Amino acid sequence: MRIKEVTLRHMQMRLKFPFTTSFGTLQNRDFILLEAKDENGRSGWGESVAFHSPWYSEETMKTNWHILEDFLIPTLLDQEIKHPDEVSELFSNIRKNNMAKSTLEGAVWDLYCQEQGISLAAALGGQKSKIEVGISIGIQDTVSDLLRLIEGHVEEGYKRMKVKIKPGWDVDVMREVRKEFPDVPLMADANSAYTLKDIDTLKALDEFELMMIEQPLASDDIIDHARLQKEIATPVCLDESIHSYEDARKAIELGSCRIINIKIGRVGGLSESKRIHDLCQSHEIPVWCGGMLESGIGRAHNVALTTLSNFTLPGDTAASSRYWETDIIKPEVTVKDGYISVPEKPGIGYEPDLEAIDRFTMEKKTFS
Repeated sequence: MRIKEVTLRHMQMRLKFPFTTSFGTLQNRDFILLEAKDENGRSGWGESVAFHSPWYSEETMKTNWHILEDFLIPTLLDQEIKHPDEVSELFSNIRKNNMAKSTLEGAVWDLYCQEQGISLAAALGGQKSKIEVGISIGIQDTVSDLLRLIEGHVEEGYKRMKVKIKPGWDVDVMREVRKEFPDVPLMADANSAYTLKDIDTLKALDEFELMMIEQPLASDDIIDHARLQKEIATPVCLDESIHSYEDARKAIELGSCRIINIKIGRVGGLSESKRIHDLCQSHEIPVWCGGMLESGIGRAHNVALTTLSNFTLPGDTAASSRYWETDIIKPEVTVKDGYISVPEKPGIGYEPDLEAIDRFTMEKKTFS
């Protein structure tokens, strides 16, 4: 397979509801959509999950565009590729920039699967025909608003509730949630909002029998998390700290966590995601797939990855309608009784909605 043409699009889609974390509030989701064409005219699709601001990581939509245009696309154009695993090796002389790398690598995986006539889930070694999903709930104006949202999502059948927390919106809030929903699987996501000075607050969360607390401490830390995990009963889950197989290996050896969140963009693509999955499985560390407010293209990649056997915890891959009035794939991702059915069509399994894609395109540029 040879990539003969790549098109980058600056997309902007408006979320149905503002999404608030300890970082800030997001209403419009700007991202890069990438289309790669092979010598037979087939199109593969990838999505950058970088935000417009460097609040989740140092990468942004603009830095991804720069790295793709000036380095990654020129490296890959007209290269003979036998398997998508080769892409990470081709990009190995370009340090970090994982979200940019993942954008192009995802499109190569889509093309490869179409060429082979198999689904992305099957190509990755997935074993599930449906995946269990939870939902992520941003910080709300009031606890009553939060409880009302959770009630609605429970009625919709979601298997797990993830509640964003930050200092001042944590123990008392989770106490009210647990009082109202004593049996709902519940986790807290801190997005690096705490330090070891807050250890008493984090210990207090043990009362609520949470599935996990996600990334409570610094986004680049695995040392302090190891100390914290020894002090609290709640499993620590690492997110922002894990950018590679090596990060995961070191965190496991140090005892920094008991669960790992795998985000395809954060770790540099599907190939690295699978390597981390296999490592965690060998150490009996369960994994789950985190969300980055993806459109349907990125969501489709998440669905496929989650079919791997060690994704034993519900992920954040909610239905398209949770975030968008109109998504950019057909059919849209839907949830029934807390599950998403895994598509079996070759490639990512969903058809890009070209009309919707054009409607949400702010700018585009083609390289050949």
